Formats: sequence, structure tokens, C-alpha cells
Amino acid sequence: MNSHFEYNAPWGRSLKIMTGLSAVILVGIPVIGIFTGPHGSLLWILGMIVTPLSMLFIASLFSVRGYMLTTDTLLIRHLIWNSRIPLSGLKSAEVDTEAMSKSIRTFGNGGLFCFAGIFNNNRLGSYRAFATDPKRAVVLRFSDRTVVVTPDQPDDFVMRTKQICGNPVKPSG
Repeated sequence: MNSHFEYNAPWGRSLKIMTGLSAVILVGIPVIGIFTGPHGSLLWILGMIVTPLSMLFIASLFSVRGYMLTTDTLLIRHLIWNSRIPLSGLKSAEVDTEAMSKSIRTFGNGGLFCFAGIFNNNRLGSYRAFATDPKRAVVLRFSDRTVVVTPDQPDDFVMRTKQICGNPVKPSG
């Protein structure tokens, strides 16, 4: 058996729109600041130029690039590091295209390069998301937490998770 399986994290339409609009705003503010502000004011430079560009840069570092299943871990691939989710204690995995519907973000990023952080809705309760296309959601339920990821091949991801963990895992919902 393969020692790992890799999946891309394609962007859904909502993420493309939200990231595009946010990027226009976060680049537009410095452009306005450069042409209209007092050039000698440090406070103006920090507020109108440095802060928006820093926000854009920092958010890009947290973008979700893909997922890797190993023999005991799910790795979420960001721009320059990986987040690790041990697969021990996995109770179920299922494809649920409506899993993130009507969610409220309680902490994290709600659409600048990804949907990542802690979210809450009536269907899942509190959950952690590392998502780029909510329509490809896979819900991983552990004994102590719920995680949502959005691989490019959700059904295959669930099947491979079942092979790796040997747990009673549902292929789709």
C-alpha cells in the first residue's frame, strides 16, 4: 500500500470571489494612501500602506494548498508549513456538501485565501475547518473534535482514510 496519498485543494467560486474582492481592497488602500496621504507621517504609512499589505501577505501564508494522508496523520499543506492532524481516534469520515452551510466563524479566516479556523453550525456543532471549496467538504469526526477539509477528490479521500485507519468510515453522505 502507498505510504501517503496527496490531494489538491481547489478553490470554489465563493473563495475566488471573496479573495478577489479582499485583495482589491487591501491593495487599493495603499494605492490611495500613497497618492493622497501626508508623505512624512509614520502613522499614515503604517495605517494606510503597511497594515493592509501585511494583512494580505500574512493571510496568504495560511492558504490551504492541499492535503496529504499518511499512515497515521492528515497533513494540511499551507504555503510554507504543514498542519498535522493525527488520525488516531477517528470515528467516521463522510462527504457532506452542505457541512459548512449556515456556519458562523468563531475564530479564524472566513475567505481570504481559505476558510480556516473554528466554525459552528447546527449540523456539526463546533468544528475546525481547513477548506477552499465548501462543496467538496469531508467531515472527519473524532472522539473529541470535528474537522472539515475539502480535497479535490472527496470520495477517494474518504475511501483512502478508511483504508489507512481501518475504521467504519462512510464513503459519502
